[in-house]
Amino acid sequence: MKRFECDYAEGAHPKILERLVQTNFEQTKGYGKDEHCENARRLICRLCQTETADVHFLVGGTQTNTTVIASLLRAHQGVISATTGHVNVNETGAIEATGHKVLALPSGDSKLTAAQVEQAYLEHRDNENREHTVQPGMVYLSNPTEGGVVYTKRELQAISDTCRQYNLPLYMDGARLGYGLAAENNDLTLPDIAKMCDLFYIGGTKVGALFGEALVITNDSLKKDFRYIIKQRGGLLAKGRLLGIQFETLFADGLYFEIARHAVRMALMIRDAFRSSGFPFLYESPTNQQFPILSDEQANLLARKYAFEYWTRIDESHTAVRFCTSWATREEDVQLLIAAIENL
Repeated sequence: MKRFECDYAEGAHPKILERLVQTNFEQTKGYGKDEHCENARRLICRLCQTETADVHFLVGGTQTNTTVIASLLRAHQGVISATTGHVNVNETGAIEATGHKVLALPSGDSKLTAAQVEQAYLEHRDNENREHTVQPGMVYLSNPTEGGVVYTKRELQAISDTCRQYNLPLYMDGARLGYGLAAENNDLTLPDIAKMCDLFYIGGTKVGALFGEALVITNDSLKKDFRYIIKQRGGLLAKGRLLGIQFETLFADGLYFEIARHAVRMALMIRDAFRSSGFPFLYESPTNQQFPILSDEQANLLARKYAFEYWTRIDESHTAVRFCTSWATREEDVQLLIAAIENL
């Protein structure tokens, strides 16, 4: 069985494993205060072209999202998200469990727009009975989105401007950020994101690491006491160097970007095979996630040898599915899948 259902099926890039073994018997400070975490922070700040950002390492995406959102919102506030947003549909009510509502806005292409954010904020502000409803307190978006779509620089700038106009912190979930930066025709850079977002994270779990996410906080007003909040939420890893070493390895010589480009190249080969065979897509994704629409019979045929994710029902006989590549996807496996697609 060749697996294409997610981008975290494999362990970690060999260079990370080698580095973890090499440093295994080093004695370091705990809780992310070691020299490896400090070096990883410097590397990330340099790539983001900011010397003043705070960088924190957490274990996973849901942990990062809940920690950030709970830290930013007051008791009566909620977080604006697209209906497709990970915090809305794929985190088992984690945000609601912290006492905050996800204020989900419709999204046909899985992205939010600045106009939607403004409308949601103004509708609440101008409502005479606003005290009876949850107040928008921040904005959450993911890049790439859950549909594999990326924001353009212009789109993100418009959302950022709107958020700053209404004093709404803007937070980007970057679980697959590497694949977004490597996407076809992407015009966003890490420095752009650092300038436009108040905080964001660079995903490692899905982009070559064993586990781990690097949270970057650029808004000075949000930095104070954040380590307290990480600890309270169970995210302050005692052996913090295990996270630092991984991000140190990913960013020391451009490995993160190299492996992200590979994953996207594999995904676009799959996309082009489906497209050439006349299959439509749920989303026009330029990243490592592809969403072709198959008949049930075609999906069942592919499922005999290939694992993929059933995404959403289109009609009585068709389903949108997801094929997902990773930093470790082998081209020979992609070629086998392409041959199977062509024979459908």
